[in-house]
Amino acid sequence: MFQLKKNVPWLLLLLTLSVLAVHLYILHIVHEFNWKLAAEDAVSGSLILGLSVWGIFLIIKSYPTTAAIVPYALLIALLISTASVFAQLQIMKTVSGAANQEYKLWLLNSLSIRFLIYLIFNSWMATNAALRKNLSALDVRFQQQTDASILLKEAELFKLRQQLQPHFLYNSLNSISALIMIAPDRAQDMIGKLSDFLRSSVRRESEDSLPVEEELNYIRSYLSIESVRFGDRLQVHFEKEYTDDATIPPFLMQPILENAIKFGLYGKTGTVDIVFHIVLDGPMLTITITNPFDANMQPPRGTGFGLEGVKRRLYLLYARTDLLETSSDDQNFTTILKIPQSHVQSNNNR
Repeated sequence: MFQLKKNVPWLLLLLTLSVLAVHLYILHIVHEFNWKLAAEDAVSGSLILGLSVWGIFLIIKSYPTTAAIVPYALLIALLISTASVFAQLQIMKTVSGAANQEYKLWLLNSLSIRFLIYLIFNSWMATNAALRKNLSALDVRFQQQTDASILLKEAELFKLRQQLQPHFLYNSLNSISALIMIAPDRAQDMIGKLSDFLRSSVRRESEDSLPVEEELNYIRSYLSIESVRFGDRLQVHFEKEYTDDATIPPFLMQPILENAIKFGLYGKTGTVDIVFHIVLDGPMLTITITNPFDANMQPPRGTGFGLEGVKRRLYLLYARTDLLETSSDDQNFTTILKIPQSHVQSNNNR
C-alpha cells in the first residue's frame, strides 16, 4: 500500500504521456491535422486528464469518512469529467484551432466522445482511490482490534497469574498462624522461605517463558514451604529427560502440584509420593504428574482456580485446548501438561 502511494505521481506521469501519444496519433495520422494543431489538442487534453486524476485523489483523500465513499467518488468523477470537457473546449477556442473550421467542427463533434473517455478514466481512478481509502480504513480498524485483543489477552493472563499467589498464600499463612503457638521456630523458618519464594515470584512476572530447570528450582522453593506443613509425608520425585534449551511459561506447574498435593494427601496418613516425569520429544515438552487418588476421599472444594486456570492460560498462550489432559483410576490421578517448544519449530523452519 505504501509503495503504491509512493509511486502515484510516476503513474500519473506515465498515464499522461501515454494518453498524449495516442492523442497525437489519432489527430495527426488518423484525422490528418497538422502537427501544431494536433500537439495543442493532445497536450491540453493530456494535461487536463492528468490534473483531473490528481484532483480526484486529493478530493477523495480529504473525504472525512468511508461511508458511501464509492457513490461519492463516482459523483466527483462525473463532475470533474464535465468540467474537463468544458475546460478543453474553452482552451482550444483561444488557440490556432479556432481559425480552422474543419478542426472546430471536429472539436464540437468529438465532445461527447471526449466526455465518455474522461468519465471512464476518472471513474476508474476515483473508484480505485475510494477502494484504497476503504481498505486503508479497514487495515486501521483491524489493527486496532488486534491491539485490543492482545491487551485483553495480556490482562487476562495477568489476572490468572495474580490469582495463583493468593490461592497459595491462604494455605501458607494459615499454617504459619497454627505454627506460631506450637512451633515458633518452624513458623519463623516458614516465613523466611515464604519471603524468598514471593521475591522470586516478582522477578518472574515479566518473563514469557523460562528454562525448565529454572522453573523446577521455583517448584523446589515452593516444596520447601510445603514441607514445613507436611513434613516427610510429602515426597516429590522428578524424572527428567530433556535438554537445557527446553522452556516453559512460568507459574504453570505450581497449580498442578497444588492440585496433586490437595488430592494426594487428603485423607492419607502415610507418605505420599508425587512423580513428575518430564520428557522433551521434538517440538513438544510433555510433563506427566502422577499422585495418589481415592475417589471416595475427596477434599472440600477450594477456590476453583487449579487446573481450569492452567487450561485457560494454555489456551491464551497457544490457542489450543488439547495441552492439558487428566485421567484417573482406582489408585492414581494423572495430569499431562504439554508445552510446544517454539525454538524447536523455528529451527525446523530454517
